[in-house]
Amino acid sequence: MSIHPTAIVSPKAELDPTVEVGPCAVIEEHVRIGPRTRVGPHAYITGWTDIGPDNVIHFGAVIGDYPQDLGYDGSEAFLKIGAKNVFREHVTVHRGALKDDRTTRIGDNCYFMCTSHVGHNSQVGSGVIIANGGTLGGHVIVEDRANISGNCLVHQFVRIGTLSLMRGGSRVSKDVPPYCITNHTNDVSGLNIIGLRRAGASLVTRTSLKQAFRTLYLGGLNVSDALVQLRQMPESPELKHFIEFITASKRGICAFSGKVSEELE
Repeated sequence: MSIHPTAIVSPKAELDPTVEVGPCAVIEEHVRIGPRTRVGPHAYITGWTDIGPDNVIHFGAVIGDYPQDLGYDGSEAFLKIGAKNVFREHVTVHRGALKDDRTTRIGDNCYFMCTSHVGHNSQVGSGVIIANGGTLGGHVIVEDRANISGNCLVHQFVRIGTLSLMRGGSRVSKDVPPYCITNHTNDVSGLNIIGLRRAGASLVTRTSLKQAFRTLYLGGLNVSDALVQLRQMPESPELKHFIEFITASKRGICAFSGKVSEELE
């Protein structure tokens, strides 16, 4: 184990022998850190935080601190982080509050850029990217491989669908359907075709999702009637998830911005 002499590590913390801890980092008693994880200078890891293998935590990141919830009383609540995530400078990730299962969760292979924030009780999947200044409120759900661009704002309890893309400065208080692109405030403009290609979605799948998007947003139907039409389309795993996500929405989904993106023309 490599711990810089200026670091402060509680003797009650559980660190794998391969963990590296940089200068002036602070790791408190309930923390557990898995193999080959690197903790950078001045990082602060606290709370009931469980960090998996091969993570990289950069300068000044704060991982597992108190939730920003006025009802939280300091009782046991949790943060669970998977493998191979990167937390860049001054990222903040808060542990759960005293609701639901009291746990904030992050999957594998995520990239959190400088000053991004994950609020309490949020559930972040795998392969997610949150760019500089991106902010998740409490109880947000972000599905696998979503891409949240710089300075995007996500209201508490919102869901961000898989392979969706929030363009820079977007802000949402409604759910973002899978594979969609957001603009401005609660606006959807099209499908994340580039993301779908990179994820290996076939031409047939991409064509089916284009048709589904047109039915939902361009067909002049309300959401309930559009779902009836979508359920009559040839089923694929991607279309099934698209339908299930919209059906399960409690906050409602983002609306169409009124301008058709090039990939839908």
